[in-house]
Amino acid sequence: MSEAVAGAVAERFAELYGAGPEGVWAAPGRVNLIGEHTDYNDGFVMPFALPHTAVAAVSRREDGLLRLHSADVEGGVSELRVADLAPGTDRGWTAYPAGVVWALREAGHEVTGADIHLASTVPAGAGLSSSAALEVVVALALNDLYGLGLRGWQLARLCQRAENVYVGAPVGIMDQTAAACCEAGHALFLDTRDLSQRQIPFDLAAEGMRLLVVDTQVKHAHSEGEYGKRRAGCEKGAALLGVDALRDVPYDGLEAALERLGDDEEVRRLVRHVVTEDERVERVVSLLESGRTGEIGPVLTEGHASLRDDFRISCPELDLVVDTALAEGALGARMTGGGFGGSAIVLARAADVETLTKAVQEAFARAGLTAPRVFEAVPSAGARRLA
Repeated sequence: MSEAVAGAVAERFAELYGAGPEGVWAAPGRVNLIGEHTDYNDGFVMPFALPHTAVAAVSRREDGLLRLHSADVEGGVSELRVADLAPGTDRGWTAYPAGVVWALREAGHEVTGADIHLASTVPAGAGLSSSAALEVVVALALNDLYGLGLRGWQLARLCQRAENVYVGAPVGIMDQTAAACCEAGHALFLDTRDLSQRQIPFDLAAEGMRLLVVDTQVKHAHSEGEYGKRRAGCEKGAALLGVDALRDVPYDGLEAALERLGDDEEVRRLVRHVVTEDERVERVVSLLESGRTGEIGPVLTEGHASLRDDFRISCPELDLVVDTALAEGALGARMTGGGFGGSAIVLARAADVETLTKAVQEAFARAGLTAPRVFEAVPSAGARRLA
């Protein structure tokens, strides 16, 4: 399958630019199993890569031109000059690959231009990190072609900077690290403070279980408002508590910390979510490592309640997925991603998948909502070269 995709993308590249590419690369979207809105609080997260990828065919240029084309966006080739790249100058899709080139050059890496053709199967706006996949695939291609010698976590840092500064979205480090570093058949236990990683075996099929992704088709836009407000609120909470980040508030000291915050109910809710979510990540890691995979379901459901009630980033469609799935016998369910739309995940016994899927689809139909997209999430490989 990868060879066929690489061949098709390379062929289109040749049509656009008059010659074949120097190579073809892929980087995946991700599902976050547990650990939401903890990454920009120096906390713990646990994503795994999806089989859905952004694919890039790329060749170097030495004349300072950056030429960009996407199979997923209407229009022709966009042409930019690398010397002119600057934050805030581009609000379209090209800001993501251009931001990566800018970040590499800002870090002192001599990238003199490129021809790039992109195609992606990662659903946009579904909370599955389509933008991070786009950034990482471009970063990996340029790293290889220009011989920069950067490791996966370093590419992730540069891609995060591209999205924070160039695009203007205040995202944490999880999405880019997942795209760059995940391994097939595993979930990535990541400490976002020091980027230390542990690959945790996560083979649901072998244990008679499945993890479904339910894309509600409700689109979000992280850089527009509410995500940034939550991040600012978390930073306020850390400042009021006198810690570098909310990660430093111990779980067994949470109640004392909440008392110190007084009557600032909004900040109290944000702090409570982050501290309890970090503890949930550690609980899931412990359960998986001890072979008690089915027991992670209630922890996922706890996470959804916290995101819904304390962080307040769920929406009626996400709640409908979770409530319906649990009523039909799911082992656990929660929203995943930044919130305000996007996707939910459902942990289920393999025998229940068809029944659960039908129940969710019928619930959406009764509510007069757009039919959700449902697919199985299989832990897949991180960014890699295809050809």
